[in-house]
Amino acid sequence: MIGALAGDIIGSIYEFSNHKGLDIELFSDLSYFTDDSVLTVALADSILYGKPYVKLLKAYYNEYPDAGYGGMFHQWASSDKSKPYNSFGNGAAMRISPVGFAFQTLEEVLQKAEEYTAVTHDHPEGIRGAQAVAASIFLARTGFTRDQIRTGVQERFGYNLARTCDEIRPGNHFDETCQGSVPEAITAFLESNSFEHAIRLAISLGGDSDTIACITGGMAQAFYGGVPAEIEALVEDRLTPELATVTAAFRRRYHC
Repeated sequence: MIGALAGDIIGSIYEFSNHKGLDIELFSDLSYFTDDSVLTVALADSILYGKPYVKLLKAYYNEYPDAGYGGMFHQWASSDKSKPYNSFGNGAAMRISPVGFAFQTLEEVLQKAEEYTAVTHDHPEGIRGAQAVAASIFLARTGFTRDQIRTGVQERFGYNLARTCDEIRPGNHFDETCQGSVPEAITAFLESNSFEHAIRLAISLGGDSDTIACITGGMAQAFYGGVPAEIEALVEDRLTPELATVTAAFRRRYHC
């Protein structure tokens, strides 16, 4: 899941200042973790220790209240309500990568992706987006080829993965929905030739850059067998001790 955190942190400075090219600076003094990383680690924490997920989401929100949450999640997390709010936002997909690493069959991955997503994003599109990302990560880490992943995702989830990054890039705009983020993120991964290239492609698409790169990063980590050591070190430097501790424990438990 550290690949997802890397994508989020690298993409953080491009979310509201898109750069539609591959020649980006990967890290700067302004690079920071956002709600994408916070909620990804919250899910890892829940999977690791069996803690109630809704309580953890609210606890992590309260610990990191200024991480840049979406409006609907902010209202939910800051309230005493625990019912889902029928969202199809890309928050469903940005935080789901731990599921793709932690479970051992595709059926279980799909089931757990729905379970962990529906606590907030219970709209069918939210669940579809999260399942597509978790399934892609599972397939990537278990030896499937890019073509097999592309075909499997298109057939099961109905996303159009026929466009290239060059075709997506000119008209891509900020879109916080799963429908407007997940296919783009998967395409960036499928076109890549390395972890770093995947992140550069994802950010070059513009739009919701940190979230697209976060989603792409989880897949790229799974497919390429990890994250380059220099990127990993720069990510860890930007995490709080608490986030870093959970991340390290999850990686040890699930060999990722």
